[in-house]
Parts: sequence; structure tokens; C-alpha cells
Amino acid sequence: MGAPARRALATAGITTLADLAPRTEKEVAGLHGLGPKALGLLREALRERGLAFSDERDSG
Repeated sequence: MGAPARRALATAGITTLADLAPRTEKEVAGLHGLGPKALGLLREALRERGLAFSDERDSG
């Protein structure tokens, strides 16, 4: 993942996947510096650990 995406996450207080999981994908996508590639990487990392963005868990 690129530096702008990492900075955007850190600025939002997201430093671990556990910090990320309670957020919606829409919320994370709205962070400046986070694009589709980074979102895909985050989605896959969450999935590998049995986690998901909160909207994915709630809808399924």
C-alpha cells in the first residue's frame, strides 16, 4: 500500500486491522489518499483474518 494511504489511515487513528473492521468501507473510502487499490488490499487483509468492514458483515 502506498504512503498516502498509510498516512490517511494513521491520521484517522487506524493502525491495525482491528481498528479498521468497525468502520464502513464507505467511511474508509472517503479518506483523502485512499484509492480503489488500497481499499482492495485492505478488504483482502481483513478477509484473510476473518474480518470485514462493518457494512459487509451487517449486509450478509
